[in-house]
Amino acid sequence: MFPMSIPSPPLEWQVFNLGAWLRSIGASWATFDVSVHTYALCILAGILAALWLSNRRLVARGAESWIVIDIALFAVPLGIIGGRAYHVLTHTGDYFYEGADLMRVFFIWEGGMAIFGAMIGGLLGAYIGCRTVGINLLSYLDALAPGMLIAQALGRVGNYFNHELYGWPTDLPWGLEIESTNPAYPIGLPEGILFHPTFLYEMIWNLLGAVVVIWLGRRYVLQWGRQFGLYLAWYGTGRIVWETIRLDPSDMFLGIRTNVWAAIASVVIGLGIVYIQGRRHTGRETSVYSDGRANSTESALESQDTYSVDELAKAAKS
Repeated sequence: MFPMSIPSPPLEWQVFNLGAWLRSIGASWATFDVSVHTYALCILAGILAALWLSNRRLVARGAESWIVIDIALFAVPLGIIGGRAYHVLTHTGDYFYEGADLMRVFFIWEGGMAIFGAMIGGLLGAYIGCRTVGINLLSYLDALAPGMLIAQALGRVGNYFNHELYGWPTDLPWGLEIESTNPAYPIGLPEGILFHPTFLYEMIWNLLGAVVVIWLGRRYVLQWGRQFGLYLAWYGTGRIVWETIRLDPSDMFLGIRTNVWAAIASVVIGLGIVYIQGRRHTGRETSVYSDGRANSTESALESQDTYSVDELAKAAKS
């Protein structure tokens, strides 16, 4: 229909039957029928990508391999709860009205995960997790920063499958095709209008941000939470722009979308962290562990070295 546009995926791609799909490729043992939502798979892919990258970065700093999983056991559930709660509270008209099914508040698979809420809930979970395993929270957040941007970019793919989070009408060649029956389709516009793919803009911005955070972190040895601060500032800056052109309904405060206020706060807090921590800490972190201990691998090697020296001394005396 549109020679120069981005088509939305078929609506039936939003959900697929896992059992039926396995049977279609010859898995006769798959007698079950389970509905899997593509949006949920995108969120899961983002979580796994963030875990993998965070683990590599934290281990490179001296942490025990895959200790990030112990932290994620607290951060991920609280992040999901925070993300959903924030979305519901900033889109009250979608969930609280006469005759509404209040159980839809918990239907995460339908879409609706606010990243700012996930940040707040995830940060609380990370604090609990880091206290539990003895990792310095700021070290963990620095390791997590680029992974968060990648996870958020993958999550936006889920918005694409859900036909949501698109922006103003546009005649640009990368305009997004949206069906006129979409709940967020502007009333009065004729069918066939193209819209800004704001989910795509944010994806590109986030992936670029991950590269920038990693590069600046290495170039200037940004530690003590400054990479996390850079992440907050980068993400918030882009979100201010994308949020102002989105068409999906959102609660307003002083005539401005609540997510814009949250994005402004993210930028201010992020820049504040970079500045304050840069003034307070001019050197490198000595350890990623809160008690300053070395990682288990280094300790084991030191023990082996000491043992070898003792053995050599005994051999020399004999």
